[in-house]
This record gives sequence, structure tokens and C-alpha cells, in this order.
Amino acid sequence: MKALLSTAAGGPETLVLSDMPAPTAAAGEVVISVKAVGVNFPDVLIIQDMYQFKPDRPFAPGGEVAGVVKSVGEGVTALKPGDRVLGSTGWGGMAEELALHAGRVRKIPDAMPFDEAAAFLMTYGTSHYGLKDRAAIKPGESLLVLGAAGGVGIAAVELGKAMGAKVIAAASTQEKVDFAIACGADEGIVYPARLDEDDRAATKALSEAFKKAGGGGVDVVYDAVGGAYAEPALRAMNWEGRFLVIGFPAGIPKVPLNLTLLKSCQIVGVFWGAFVARHPKENDANVAELFDLYARGKIKPRVSAHFPLARGGEAIRHLADRKVQGKVVVTIG
Repeated sequence: MKALLSTAAGGPETLVLSDMPAPTAAAGEVVISVKAVGVNFPDVLIIQDMYQFKPDRPFAPGGEVAGVVKSVGEGVTALKPGDRVLGSTGWGGMAEELALHAGRVRKIPDAMPFDEAAAFLMTYGTSHYGLKDRAAIKPGESLLVLGAAGGVGIAAVELGKAMGAKVIAAASTQEKVDFAIACGADEGIVYPARLDEDDRAATKALSEAFKKAGGGGVDVVYDAVGGAYAEPALRAMNWEGRFLVIGFPAGIPKVPLNLTLLKSCQIVGVFWGAFVARHPKENDANVAELFDLYARGKIKPRVSAHFPLARGGEAIRHLADRKVQGKVVVTIG
């Protein structure tokens, strides 16, 4: 079988399409014939050894897949060959076949296309956990989403609306903001493509724009950008607001902690993968809610670009260069 492998730490151009032995299902495992692979920001980091996890090389990137069960190992009863499924892999997804523990595999609705299934769980799982479990967002509250046109950002926009919030989408271009508004955001703000944290006038102006959009302030910030954009968002928060730390494509921010005292607000980390490992039953309930929202048309993965397996490195570069609206998917077969 073919797999796109990281053989040395580096950027997407270091990935190599290689022949590998086809996997077999050990006890408790299933082998999936992969049809689609969701591309996410951890893929950018993991091939550079910059992610929380550093798998032994060679390995394939790709943390979520969709496909068809090819075979099952001893003891697997909930799945059978021919089932349409999605799988949470962490890494290893960019391959024609993949062996995965059955507990990390879920059946998908017959009407769900493979590309949407591969773009579903990581982004919506992260955003749902952040908004529901970490922010406890309430109907009528205001939600500011930074990086609103990206995968997790659009998921937060849709879920925020489904949860009854007023959603303010912030992104680096008008095109991205328009995309987020088309996906349900109530208002949009274009922030500078580059923001210098030492430019106090620009920081203050952006904070005032965030406040104005929120009607005087925002209750929840969903920060999938980081860098110099975090401080103006934190300054725009309402009393007892919640600031969700999602990711850092613009760099790890430094924020003045006196703001948390003045606003009695919280800065809250959102590590969905660790939540899944620590609280599987609670995560199962959350995923059931997500499938229900999908069935009711409240959420829908927005796949803006498809790449074949041989061009999987280009798909990761497309994401790293922040050219993505919604999700990028690698298709196989």
C-alpha cells in the first residue's frame, strides 16, 4: 500500500510517498480502507517535531480519517467489514490502509460523504468541548471567534449559533469574514494580517472594534490564532468573561494578567485530545450531540479544497500558509 511518510523533521516538502506493508488487524483492532483524511494544524506541527506528541519515524501525518472497514480483529463485535466509519488516529492517516483500535472508530451516517466525515470530529469536537464544557456558553451571550474562517473557527461559528450566542467572526481578510458570515456569524471584523504587539495604537483600535461588535464587550473569546491578537481580544472581554485558548498559528501570546483581575475573567485551556482520553464517556455524549446537530442541518463541514494522497504535503502547506476557508481534505482512491 502507499503512505505519505515523514522520514525526517521538516516542512511538508519533506514528506515522501512510499510503499508500506498492508496492516493486519490485531485483537481489538480494525483495518480501515481510507477514503479521506482531514488536514489539521497539528499536522503542520507534528512533522516538524513541534507538537505535544512525537511519534517514531517513519510515520504518516493525518489525525482523522474516514473510510470503510476492511477487516476486524479478535474481540471486535461493534464493527464489521463494510461499515462506513471515521477514525481518530492522532497520526498515521495519510495511508491507503490503517489499523486502528476499535474504540477510536465510529460508524457514520449513510448520507455523510467521506470528505465531510474526515473533516468532522477534530474541529467540531474541539469547538464543542471548548464552548460547552470549558466556557459553558449561554444563549444570548456574545462570542468572538479569532481565525473564524479556519476549520475550528468555522466549527465554533456554527456551534456558537446553534447554542444561541451572538457570534462575531474575526479574520485577516474580508473574503474570510464574508465566508464566516455566510456560515452563520452575525457580524464580522477584519483584523490586520500582521499585528505588532508593540503597536499600542493598533492594539487599542482592534480592542475597541471587538468591544463595539459585542455591544460594549464580549462574553467568550475563542482564540485559534494567538500572537499579538490575544491581548486586544482579552481587553474587550466583559465581566466574568471566558477566554478560550485553542491554538497559536501566529505565535504563543504574552498577555498582561492584570486584565484578568480587572475583569474577573478566566483564561481557559482547551485540549480536546486529552479530554477524550481522560473522559471517554463524556466525549461520547458530546459526539452524539454533534451527530444530532449534523442530522438537523445545524452544522456541516465546509471542505474548501481536496488533494490526492501524492499531494498531501501541498494540503498541509495550504493550511500552514493560512489559505484555507473551512477544511482541507486528502482523498484516496
